[in-house]
Amino acid sequence: MAIRSVEQLDLAGKRAFVRVDFNVPLRDGAIQDDTRIQAALPTLRKILAAGGSAVLASHLGRPKGKPDPAFSLAPVRTRLADLLGIPVALAAAVVGAEVRAAADALGPGQALLLENVRFHPGETQNDPELARQFADLADCYINDAFGTCHRAHASTAGAAALFSPERRAAGDLLLREIQAFDRVLHAPQKPFVAILGGAKVSDKMLVIENLLSRVDTLLIGGAMAYTFLAARGVAVGDSLVEPDKVELAGNILTRAADTGTRLLLPLDHVIATAVNADAEHRSTESAAVPAGWKGVDIGPRTAQAYAAVVAEARTVVWNGPMGVFELAPFAHGTFQLAEAVARCPGFTVVGGGDSVSAINRSGRANDVDHISTGGGASLELLEGKMLPGIAALDA
Repeated sequence: MAIRSVEQLDLAGKRAFVRVDFNVPLRDGAIQDDTRIQAALPTLRKILAAGGSAVLASHLGRPKGKPDPAFSLAPVRTRLADLLGIPVALAAAVVGAEVRAAADALGPGQALLLENVRFHPGETQNDPELARQFADLADCYINDAFGTCHRAHASTAGAAALFSPERRAAGDLLLREIQAFDRVLHAPQKPFVAILGGAKVSDKMLVIENLLSRVDTLLIGGAMAYTFLAARGVAVGDSLVEPDKVELAGNILTRAADTGTRLLLPLDHVIATAVNADAEHRSTESAAVPAGWKGVDIGPRTAQAYAAVVAEARTVVWNGPMGVFELAPFAHGTFQLAEAVARCPGFTVVGGGDSVSAINRSGRANDVDHISTGGGASLELLEGKMLPGIAALDA
């Protein structure tokens, strides 16, 4: 695909409609984490420094297609103004005559934040009329919201398609995401290792199928590993298993063997009588889990073996934790993998909300080459899908 960057747009004296991801966590109206706002700043500063103005659009939460004060972007406006060091106006609505007038009044170096785009029912329906009203607010279009690119919404795919190729571009954040996943999926240095975890095989099945022919080694952890172990006839005790996916897991194991891809499953586990921090827990001696116990983390031998594989890799992609890392007694495997990924000399990509949380909590986030900002979007890219928000930017 040929996607323009912000630098390739003529922005002087022009208004840019910028789709950003300001879906920040709020508690009692206060922002708990402004990472997503911070991530948009490089693109916004480039627009303003080039003599352009910005009409910013974002969603926040799930307000069900109508105004809801609990999901207003007012706290975001305040924080954004502080970070940019300029006044930022907040439109009272998503579109309409007053919004159009506010956009028309913008001068070079100024910014307007629209109210939560999901206050309008047409946003998630990719309503053509809403997309047209968004497009009428600006001279060019910039998408810097990777986390929404897997949705064909009015402010993403719909609006972008209404601008000619020379008037639409990807922001810095989105370009980094595209380049990182393109490198992983289409030009990885070998050995290429994928680490997949999480609760359900069904959540990662398409990812596994797409990566099987691309990677040298696939490391499986998390609760999804027990469905694979069950497919091998290994006792899994009371661990989480998807019975209707056991046969499919078995087919994947066969395909991996046929293609020469190493697919590694846990050699041992941390097991517990219940999934809570105070429950009785211990490590197993083998891959089997005794009756009455649940697997809650990969065991120490598995963590060591997986870390050794990662140490030899030249490309690593990690999506999904190795266990219930939110609980301290069951976090060792995930954090040992986080350490291994951080130390890896190759190109490393971490995607998915839990994996990103784990690498951040490990204190090693700065040692990873790319941390994806979109869980669902990164998962769909790893599945081999073309994201509508990215496809709409193609020149």
